[in-house]
Amino acid sequence: MRPYRWWMVAALAVTATAGYGVLTYAFAVLLVPMQEALGADRTVVTGAQTVSLLAAALAAVPAGRWLDRWGGRVLMVGCSVLATLLLLAWSQVTSIVALYAVLFGLGVASAGVLYEAAFAVVVTWFCDARRGTAMLAITIAGGFASTIFMPLTAVLVEAYGWRQALVVLAVVYGGLTVPLHMLVRRPPHFAPQRREARRTTASAVRDPGYWLIAGVFVAQGIGIFVVGVHLVAYLRELGHAPTVAANVAGLLGVMSVTGRVVTTFAARRYGMTVLAVVFALQAVGLALLPVVGNALAPAVACVLAIGLGFGVSTIARPALLAERYGVAGYATLAGLLAAVLTVTKALVPLGAAWLRTVAGSYTPVMAISAAGGLIGAAGLLALRRVRSAPGVSA
Repeated sequence: MRPYRWWMVAALAVTATAGYGVLTYAFAVLLVPMQEALGADRTVVTGAQTVSLLAAALAAVPAGRWLDRWGGRVLMVGCSVLATLLLLAWSQVTSIVALYAVLFGLGVASAGVLYEAAFAVVVTWFCDARRGTAMLAITIAGGFASTIFMPLTAVLVEAYGWRQALVVLAVVYGGLTVPLHMLVRRPPHFAPQRREARRTTASAVRDPGYWLIAGVFVAQGIGIFVVGVHLVAYLRELGHAPTVAANVAGLLGVMSVTGRVVTTFAARRYGMTVLAVVFALQAVGLALLPVVGNALAPAVACVLAIGLGFGVSTIARPALLAERYGVAGYATLAGLLAAVLTVTKALVPLGAAWLRTVAGSYTPVMAISAAGGLIGAAGLLALRRVRSAPGVSA
């Protein structure tokens, strides 16, 4: 079974890349053509993506429960088929109501096909240091989703229009993900894990450490979610040309992969201290950007520091949960945490935009984001001193 699990990791790496590329990043390319075709305000059209994120948050816990009880194959195949059909429906929308309905459905489907679902499968198959390597492989591949699918979507839109582009993307997505998700199997020891899952979940949600983990990643995520949406606009506000701002912001993707690689291997020796250092560096970059960001070289240095934390939480969360609570019930616990973080991801950029308007600059936004990074670092260090609740064990 050992060779098989690596084939499954390879399959999940491909499906996660396609999932993020088509279900998440394509929207940015389609935004303006959709706005023009539907005759709607851009803010209203953008709201469809917020609806999609909130739908994913609602679906995260039920998806986790399913994964704990039945494994990944049926859920992942079903959600892949649903997403494919909804992409085709998206190509035919003629109103904002229809767009919101389709994006809500895509949010629900995404809960069963992206990182959280893939990691839930991985943790049941890997019980040693290779677990981190497997998750790293999936996230490294997923890190190229925007690099592959945003240019592809742009080419398709230019050649065929946005509606036909969605049809092509639906065919590509369904053709890749449905057969590859058929490869997902439950490990031989899955039945005992399933019986233990409910007890583990009930004990974990009474554990202060679980909610401390949630608080850590919410606090650290504030800066990540703000930067992911507002960095280009802020760099332009600091005086950088649009193309320069876009290129500097593009460094986030490179550093997110770097951060994942460094953290995965360094954490085996130094544990959560490495994560705390990364979160602190992220906070420093956020705090200094308003001070030195007018010059190009310091701005690049700040973005590099921020980028280290950009992708770390993706692999740190499952590692912490699996280490503290074990495999049984992992998917439900991860789903609950994903729901909290997804709501945060949906609302924080809106709050940042409001604060920017009220304050007249992004400086207070960056200050709050930096404070979140420091709080996250302190929370990680405090987690080592928080004992598990009775009945919780890895």
